[in-house]
Amino acid sequence: MTAEHVRDLAATAVVFGFFASSWFGWAQEAPPRRWRPFLIAGSVTSVLTVVAAGLLTWRHWHDGTAFDEDTSRAFGIVVGIEFGAAALGAVLLAVTRRRELIPVWIAFVVGVHLFPVAELIGYPVIHVVAALVTIAALAAVPVARSRALPVSAVVGAATGAVLLAAALYSVAAAAVTGSAT
Repeated sequence: MTAEHVRDLAATAVVFGFFASSWFGWAQEAPPRRWRPFLIAGSVTSVLTVVAAGLLTWRHWHDGTAFDEDTSRAFGIVVGIEFGAAALGAVLLAVTRRRELIPVWIAFVVGVHLFPVAELIGYPVIHVVAALVTIAALAAVPVARSRALPVSAVVGAATGAVLLAAALYSVAAAAVTGSAT
């Protein structure tokens, strides 16, 4: 379930680690007090993962990659659509005074956009991440309301945890695969 190229594994860990720290940060908007140490630990672990993965990416930069001219163009289009959909939804939610749902919308868009990304770079684990982030987004509002929690805390913690787990998996796979080459 890993990507073909060490560089792609490591770079995926950088991206997932960076965004995991962002989601853990968003979750700290108004979480229950007892969640704070875990959210901070998630943020710190995410940043440390970015550093380790960044070093591996740099070390394997000239190794192979799934990104060629066509893949890069398609990836840019997928990410452009993601940003456009996220921004449009966020604006609509803000205008309709549903700001608390913005992180849920963003997580949903992120989850859905990861399905074509997984295909583009040939990394099946990203399908699992896509499904889990999408599920986290869909479950966030009902879970938050049933437990009287802020939606941002629920979706931020869940999305951060999924992305951190994927980043750790990816950096470990890169380290193991890279040491074999």
